[in-house]
Amino acid sequence: MAEKKNLRKLALTLLTEYESLGKYVNLSLNSHKADGLDADERARLCALLYTTVEHKLTYDYYIASLSGRSIDKIDTVTKNILRLGFCQLLDMSGIPTHAAVNESVKLARSPGERAFVNGILRRADRERDHLPLPDEKKNEARYLSVKYSFPLWIVKSFISNYGRSGAEELLSRISEIAPTDLTVNTNKISTADFHKKLNDAGYAASISPLSPNSVRIYGSAVPKDIPGYSEGEFFVQDAACAAAIYAFDVKRTDAVIDVCSAPGGKSFAAAIMADKEGRVTSFDIHESKISLITDGAARLGLSNLSASVRDAREPDESLFSSLDKVICDVPCSGLGVLAKKPDLRYRSEEGLEELPELQYEILTKSARYLKPGGRLIYSTCTLRDEENANVVTRFLKENSGYHTVDFTVGEHKSDNGSFTFLPHVHNTDGFFMSIIERDTNE
Repeated sequence: MAEKKNLRKLALTLLTEYESLGKYVNLSLNSHKADGLDADERARLCALLYTTVEHKLTYDYYIASLSGRSIDKIDTVTKNILRLGFCQLLDMSGIPTHAAVNESVKLARSPGERAFVNGILRRADRERDHLPLPDEKKNEARYLSVKYSFPLWIVKSFISNYGRSGAEELLSRISEIAPTDLTVNTNKISTADFHKKLNDAGYAASISPLSPNSVRIYGSAVPKDIPGYSEGEFFVQDAACAAAIYAFDVKRTDAVIDVCSAPGGKSFAAAIMADKEGRVTSFDIHESKISLITDGAARLGLSNLSASVRDAREPDESLFSSLDKVICDVPCSGLGVLAKKPDLRYRSEEGLEELPELQYEILTKSARYLKPGGRLIYSTCTLRDEENANVVTRFLKENSGYHTVDFTVGEHKSDNGSFTFLPHVHNTDGFFMSIIERDTNE
């Protein structure tokens, strides 16, 4: 069996399915089409597919420039053959040029298509050191969009929030391979002992400077293959999320609600800190995701955590003014996690203007759970002020009886009760957090 050819053909099928049906890449990879592959084959298929999707806008610009055709005028399958070819030529070391070109040509369906694919890829190989990009001086946003393969609206948002140089640093960092962060279940094993277990097993790992219960594995890793998984000694969670809940300082006797909890990481972290004396109630609007929380809690041995279906916009009034802590991680545009979800970068800008209102509504209603002196953490995994600081500012302005409290994250201090983790500064996901306290005289 010509294994490499078959993997490329399978990648083309999945890429075309992703393009035509709008399916997420991970859903296509988990379909029956990828059954029967061994671990090495699956890893190479994942690398080829995810790298192609990640650089799609860049490849499309090259294809249009070198062919003299509008990218929209090129057949979807032909376009995907070329994208896969560019991926192998430019971004996958170890694949010889002749293999990248010839195997791509074999995927073509007709003599004319084969000639077209062959011509474009061979020209790309000859000109690989000076492939065209938009004129940076004429349109810096367009230049960054093509160079880093991000839609214009995301680039413009980053420039607006972080300036031209900050935006490029951010785009560059997001384009790198993300590490795997684990939060240690310190009810079962100390962070130091877990770190040693990883190193003894051959993993390159380090303890996060942001959170004492977060350990980073460099490179990709399959969670179920990591020592301690079946024993419930850890769960996967970015260091920024782990640091946020650690800074939130859940006490052993606290009663906690997580209003938008799936897949459960923040609830797990809070339940570990609360131990057996406190309790964590996890709500989520999607019934299909509740099992993610309950199964995860069972593996971790968190008997103090319960989960049920509830829309955060319709809070449980019987619990008003009774909670010590509320976790309010609201739905957002997700621009902080693009390094781990490359196809998320191509989501439509449509509906973004509605998010701050939804976030404000959830925050306002969730704050009613707090008893006097209770604290709420408002967080998102995005990097837009419109969804972050602006929502908190509006809440404090329009709701009396609440104030922000400052905190520390590693060596960093919050600013007026808020802190933003930036991928290019803190080497984490992009993540915003603000801690709000209900006045004690309410």
